[in-house]
Amino acid sequence: MKLVKQNVIMKQTILSLLITLVISLAGNTQDSLSVLFIGNSYTYVNDLPTMLENLALSLDQGDIVFHNSQTIGGATFQSHAGNSITYDKINSQPWDFVVLQAQSQEPSFPESQVNTETLPYAIQLADSVYENKFCTDVMMFMTWGRENGDPQWAPISTFSGMNDRLRSAYMRIADSVQGSISSVGSAWAYVRATNPTINLYSADGSHPSVAGTYLAACTFYASLFRKSPVGATFIATLDQSTATILQNAAAISVLDSLEHWNLRPISEHTQAGFSFNQNDNSLTFQNESTKATNYLWDFGDGNTSTDENPVHTYLADGVYTIQLTALSDCDGDIITQEITIANLGFDNLNDRVKLLQIEKGLYRVEGLLDDVDVRVINTMGIEINKPFGLSIDLRGEPKGIYFIQIKSDLSKSFKVLN
Repeated sequence: MKLVKQNVIMKQTILSLLITLVISLAGNTQDSLSVLFIGNSYTYVNDLPTMLENLALSLDQGDIVFHNSQTIGGATFQSHAGNSITYDKINSQPWDFVVLQAQSQEPSFPESQVNTETLPYAIQLADSVYENKFCTDVMMFMTWGRENGDPQWAPISTFSGMNDRLRSAYMRIADSVQGSISSVGSAWAYVRATNPTINLYSADGSHPSVAGTYLAACTFYASLFRKSPVGATFIATLDQSTATILQNAAAISVLDSLEHWNLRPISEHTQAGFSFNQNDNSLTFQNESTKATNYLWDFGDGNTSTDENPVHTYLADGVYTIQLTALSDCDGDIITQEITIANLGFDNLNDRVKLLQIEKGLYRVEGLLDDVDVRVINTMGIEINKPFGLSIDLRGEPKGIYFIQIKSDLSKSFKVLN
């Protein structure tokens, strides 16, 4: 049996990690999630994924669910694990979440049977998800007990008996695949206990009614976004009172027990932050990011750094936008801040050092006898790669503006038009 989330999958260079995650961050906002549902009729009856999408949009918090589904009536984990279409959908894009839902009875069967007929195929599917994108969250869809239980085996012959066994099995499977849980079955039990007049079942006593699917959608919203669904204006075909009860039940089931369902609080995700000390045109940065392991700084002048706490010197006056991308193995965050560099001109420089123009494109430094370090940089922030001393020859360079930085026992910068 393959180990889920093997470290070998993460053997990437820091550069490739930066490139991959920066592209991902640029293409998604924090409140947009891509979700693939793999299951059966418990998912497609009343179209749970679309109901979830509409619910999220109606809360007007910018939460968007992009979804796809692979749902086949009566499908088990084993049948999905043997279906090429399931793998095609898993590999179709880098999903934020992949939801796995077993056949309605199979997780409630004896543990030995679950260990041989259910768990190995859940692991196989999860392995495929992680191979496609290591940081995808595999989320178990904890379903509910049938209205009157399942008479074929005494321990599941009542709703509570079946529901408890489903809960226990899904939690064990989630731990085995290092995944999380959407606790729909727990919310279901809460509603049955506190509001028994709300019918969560269709006529067969197994599949969800519209109210049942709405409760599932509310539970998934709370599980995916770690936010309360209370206040959603989308209520499907329900009356407002019923919808509000179901919204509250989902919030209580999920948000009071995030750790229990293996749901990381948002505070545990990577957050970018920084401050800086400014000395004229030189900035020393203090990285205040949390949960990050890699960093990409863009100083707004064409220069970048991957240092944790870089020092950067600007060569010209202006307003610059500093951007820090903070990255961990599985997520990232971006923060930007504008800074102003002013008075980096001749009036602010030591009079000992002068730059004389001998002819067009040829300059000479006067006022220094010690060893000097001369750098010439174009307006793109690219340093001209040739040796310079007290004589600076730009006659072979393209026309444009160049910044000449001279360092000895002091530092001085000049801007010239070539």
